[in-house]
Amino acid sequence: MSRKVGPRATDNVLVDLGFEDAEELSAKATLALKLNELIEKRGLSQVEAATLTGMTQPKVSQVRRYKLQNISLERLMQALVSLDQHVEIVVRPARKTQAQGITVAA
Repeated sequence: MSRKVGPRATDNVLVDLGFEDAEELSAKATLALKLNELIEKRGLSQVEAATLTGMTQPKVSQVRRYKLQNISLERLMQALVSLDQHVEIVVRPARKTQAQGITVAA
């Protein structure tokens, strides 16, 4: 019995699923996860979170549900800064062991 060999898997399921903007979606999801953790930790309502972050309540609702299509990376980073977080962007050459791309760690 032979096994079919499919495309090689990556560390990013969105890339594996063929999303053209997989790296951006992954970065947004990581930032949204951190933002949602902070909102929960502080016990903020969506209205309170909106006031603190400068977002509208509907935008906070979208973040809470990880509906991130209409929210920019910059907006998510600004919201985190509004909640006393330090956001750092590092640019460095890609290495042979690590392909070019976007990585966000929170």
